[in-house]
Amino acid sequence: MLSKLFGRGGERPEAADPYALPAPRKRKNGTYTLHALGDTRVLALVEAARSGDWDAVKAALTPFDLGRDHAVLDELADVDGLEAWIGRAVRDDKEHRATALLISGARHIIWGWEARTTARAANVTREQWQIFYERLRIAEEQLLEAAELQPEWVTPWRRLLTSGRGMSVGADVSVVRFHAALRRDPLDLETHIEWLSQLQPRWAGEPGQALSFARDALAHTPQGHRLGCVIAMAHIEEWVESDRGDCLETPYIQAELRKAADHSILHPAYVRGLGWQHDFHIFAMALSLAEEKHTVRRVIQTLDGAYTSWPWRYFSEPEKQFAAAHRRAA
Repeated sequence: MLSKLFGRGGERPEAADPYALPAPRKRKNGTYTLHALGDTRVLALVEAARSGDWDAVKAALTPFDLGRDHAVLDELADVDGLEAWIGRAVRDDKEHRATALLISGARHIIWGWEARTTARAANVTREQWQIFYERLRIAEEQLLEAAELQPEWVTPWRRLLTSGRGMSVGADVSVVRFHAALRRDPLDLETHIEWLSQLQPRWAGEPGQALSFARDALAHTPQGHRLGCVIAMAHIEEWVESDRGDCLETPYIQAELRKAADHSILHPAYVRGLGWQHDFHIFAMALSLAEEKHTVRRVIQTLDGAYTSWPWRYFSEPEKQFAAAHRRAA
């Protein structure tokens, strides 16, 4: 009776969220795309950014701590055309300069990668490289100034890890930035995920280094904390690096992923904050790649069809991959 009343492992009833966006009508396959983190306040913020209304953006930011809330900053940075007007806010709004710098810097990183595209380095033109580096250079300058103006913020340092990889700033600089982020939040998941990428062979890391880092991080993660997602992301990165599509299909990896999910997102202490669906999708993809049959159902069924492109965008057809996993979990 008690287990039915209170639930187990992330399946307990949640209080009604007054800011929840109504879920759109599901597709025939039972899925739908999650917009604005499923939150009316985030939607208002994104719409203000799309309209280029800086005053409205500042007003919509009131409920959020942009210096720590990576998910909300992600939503802003993804707004097409934001780069066309955010520079005026950086220049003219002295009181909120740090916020404008942070948003602009985050946007310039994404804008830079849009110019570079996802093509292999050998297939990127000289002009694309030049645009890429120029946009990342602006991002670096703006994020460093934002970090100086607001020393307690972690979000600029996480973004500087991304821009630093693109700019090839070197291992020493990257380590300094990583530890700067950890001093502000030792359990910050997004910082750990950035460092997982840094440790991959494609970024001059050593084979197995990222997975070892993730296991050590998990060992120091409190029960119910979202940092447990680091182990699932590490296995996804291992799959990306591998030449074998079935490299995660081992009993040991399946068990490790089950244990990590029970320790983090499926633990009763886990709190579903804004963007919690991204945490569940990290495990959903990792467990699916490992051909795990049991925990993956609990994870995907909790999502109730809500789709986010991260981290499925490692596939050429991410929505189809999630839809297939969703169908298998039904």
